[in-house]
Amino acid sequence: MQSDELEESGKKHYRAVFLSDIHLGARGCQAERLVAFLKAHTCDQLYLVGDIIDGWRLRSSFYWPQSHNNAVRRILTLVKRGTRLTYVTGNHDEFLRRYSELVLGNISLVDRAVHETADGRRLLVVHGDQFDVVTRYHRWIAFLGDIGYNLLLRLNRYLNWLRRKFGYGYWSLSAWIKHRVKQAVNYASDYERAVSHECRRRGFDGVICGHIHRAEIRDIDGIRYMNCGDWVESCTALVEDQNGVFRLIDRSRNNPVVHVAPVANLRRAG
Repeated sequence: MQSDELEESGKKHYRAVFLSDIHLGARGCQAERLVAFLKAHTCDQLYLVGDIIDGWRLRSSFYWPQSHNNAVRRILTLVKRGTRLTYVTGNHDEFLRRYSELVLGNISLVDRAVHETADGRRLLVVHGDQFDVVTRYHRWIAFLGDIGYNLLLRLNRYLNWLRRKFGYGYWSLSAWIKHRVKQAVNYASDYERAVSHECRRRGFDGVICGHIHRAEIRDIDGIRYMNCGDWVESCTALVEDQNGVFRLIDRSRNNPVVHVAPVANLRRAG
C-alpha cells in the first residue's frame, strides 16, 4: 500500500519506526498504548531496540496477559504486510543473543544494526547496555536497581489510580524521582556521552538507542543522539519520515505530543 493511501485510511506511514524498552512480561508494560500506536502507524522498517521481552521479570514471576499477546500479534501483522523488522537485543532479553544474526523472512535478530537515513547518513542502532558500567561490571547492582524500579512502578499504579479518582491525569512518580536525583542525572549524562563517543570513534553520524528509559533527541559534540524512550512510563516512539526528518511521538497522554528534529543537522561522518 502506498503512503498516500495509508494517509487516507487514517494511518500515518513512516520510513522507519524505532521502539525500545517495551518490557513485555512486566506488569509495568503499557501494552494497550503500544497496540493503539501500532494500529495508527505503519512503516517500511521497524526497529525493536532492545528490552522488548523482559526476561528478568519472567524468570522471577511469570506474567503474560492478553494485551501482551496483542502487542506481539500487532507487530507480526505489520511484518506480514511487508514491514521489515530488525530486533536489536538488550540486556533484559539477552537470552536471545545466542541467536544473533538469525534471519527469518522479513525478521532479523541482531545485537546492533546500522540504519541509513533518507539522505544517506549512517546511524548506529544499539540498545545501549554495552555502555552502562553498572550493567556490564556490577550486575548484582543492576538487578537490585531493577527491583527498586519495579517497586516504584507499582507505587505509580496505586498513585495514579487515586489521581484518576479525583480527575487528574497520569503522572510518573518514578520519572519524577529519577529526574531529580543528582546521581541518576549524572548516570544518564555519562551514558549519553559514552554512546556518542563510540559513534564518533567508529565513524557514525549518530546513534539510536534505548536502555535508560529517557526519550531525547539532541546533538552531543557533533553526534546526533536519539533515545527511543520506553513503553513503561514515557510511551514514546522515534520515527523517520520519507524526507529524513526524525520525530519523537509521545503516547503517554490522550493527545500525542510530537517533538521534531531534522536529520539535516547531523554531521556527516568522514
